[in-house]
Amino acid sequence: MLRLEDYDYHLPPERIAQNPVRRGQTRLLVLPDRENSLEHTRVSRLADWLRSGDCLVVNDSKVIPARLWARKTVTNGAVEFFLHRELRPGIWEALSRPYRRLRPGLDLKIGRHPVRVASCLGEGRVALSFGSAQAASRIIRQHGLAPLPPYIRRTYRTPTRAAKQDQSRYQTIFARTAGSVAAPTAGLHFTRGLLARLKTKGVGIVPITLHVGWGTFMPLKPEHFTRGRLHPERYRVSANAARRLARCRKEGGRVIACGTTAARTLETVTDARGIIRPGEGETDLFIRSGHAWKGVDGLLTNFHLPRSSLFMLVCSFAGHRRMRAAYREAIRQDYRFYSYGDAMLTLRAVRPANKN
Repeated sequence: MLRLEDYDYHLPPERIAQNPVRRGQTRLLVLPDRENSLEHTRVSRLADWLRSGDCLVVNDSKVIPARLWARKTVTNGAVEFFLHRELRPGIWEALSRPYRRLRPGLDLKIGRHPVRVASCLGEGRVALSFGSAQAASRIIRQHGLAPLPPYIRRTYRTPTRAAKQDQSRYQTIFARTAGSVAAPTAGLHFTRGLLARLKTKGVGIVPITLHVGWGTFMPLKPEHFTRGRLHPERYRVSANAARRLARCRKEGGRVIACGTTAARTLETVTDARGIIRPGEGETDLFIRSGHAWKGVDGLLTNFHLPRSSLFMLVCSFAGHRRMRAAYREAIRQDYRFYSYGDAMLTLRAVRPANKN
């Protein structure tokens, strides 16, 4: 059994992308279905690697401006909140920094709007009361910032021009259903032109939904391995999406997941026979070494943090040695890493048509 230390690697800090390049112009490292082979290209050439009858599954979750800066009413001390989910109308669960001096009933202001700490939930989490659902919506819309991961350095605390640029760029062109507090970053590479080229080639674009939670930024803990489960995230696969994917597989096409979020959702709803079922709910599936992949034939994804569940997922899909070798090559070739970085496409061996 592989250990967490087996998923560590050294990344020079300058390889962490701080700003995005133009959509569609990112580099693409391809791992074809031949062992030990690598190809270097651009995301704009993605259609070269897919074929008519394949389906690209994209996550249509929309990122909310979940990062808020508040001031304590009495001391004027600054507090950063990172919203996670609405517990009930007008009250949101949020991570807070600093946390130690917060207490229930503490009054704050976001801009000129009053908010209050309703309760302290432990592990840096609070229930933050906005007063009403309408007030929460208004404050988030007016003062919320893009919930960029901590390795992307930003100094702004208000919706400046730079903040608005991040808000636009940290959103995929597929975004429809609000609910994520982190972007499904593999989708950030796409343009309307690239989609048109894929469709012209006969590749189907199939949207599903998984709302990305803050757990994607949290370090793995021993209990994750003990339980074999991760942080739960809400998903939905429509009946139409399931029908299209079932037809794709029956006719010998490949199901290509755009991102680990799409992959995790597909593996949640695919049965033991490889049939993708419609459904909605929460998934806490932890994909790691030994996982028997059922619903995914190819994976397009960014480069992930060492010792993370996402790096464990891609190692499970491609093979641990092969993926580590690919990451070493990406570092040697100066690929840009993480959310605003470059991408990788991994294709598994050709699968025969499902006649069931």
